[in-house]
Amino acid sequence: MRQALLLLADSRLPAGAHAHSGGVAPAVDRGLVGGHGRDLAEVMAFLRGRLHTAGLLAAAVAARASFLAGTAAETAASGRRDVWAELDEEVDARTPAPAQRAVSRAQGRALLRVARKAFPHPLLDALGTHPHHPVALGVAVHAAEGTPEEAAAVAIAGAVSGPASAAVRLLGLDPLALTASQAALATTADAVVAEAARYADRPTDALPASSAPLLDLLSQAHARSEVRLFAS
Repeated sequence: MRQALLLLADSRLPAGAHAHSGGVAPAVDRGLVGGHGRDLAEVMAFLRGRLHTAGLLAAAVAARASFLAGTAAETAASGRRDVWAELDEEVDARTPAPAQRAVSRAQGRALLRVARKAFPHPLLDALGTHPHHPVALGVAVHAAEGTPEEAAAVAIAGAVSGPASAAVRLLGLDPLALTASQAALATTADAVVAEAARYADRPTDALPASSAPLLDLLSQAHARSEVRLFAS
């Protein structure tokens, strides 16, 4: 993978990822993760579930956005409607929780600011000011000369590493044990990347819509919490 793409996958990228737990924080608050003396096993079960739902959607959207960015000139010449507005609407439709939509747009805005500085590209300006995070990620990967499959891989890396890092801080897990468990999850993550990449050149309305009702409910409850270590 190109060094530029490793920057986008790095949790230290100044795009605010460290402030988001991917749903782990509210799950811990309510004893759904780490409340039964099986902290590591429950965190890994949470990550596996997230991979196949929110992770798959984010990766597929990122791959689709990267593909669309690569064919932008051809699309504009065809006279089609704004593909970015269409993609944005499809992400909205697959993100039923208002809190999650707001978080996605906040992260998208933050990532867009970084990408415009690091990888200047006209298409980044075409996304407006508050695109959904995976849309911004896909175009940023294209601007960094990456492929749709690499966009999916970066999205999946974030879908796992963000919640895992938050779990270490929230539950005091052994980071070595957690890293070993993440390594064991790599084959599954690679399979999700491959699945997501197949949506790159399919119609936008064919994007996956895997349901994660628990994540939706947790995000809404977390948004109403008065004391929060993480924004989401």
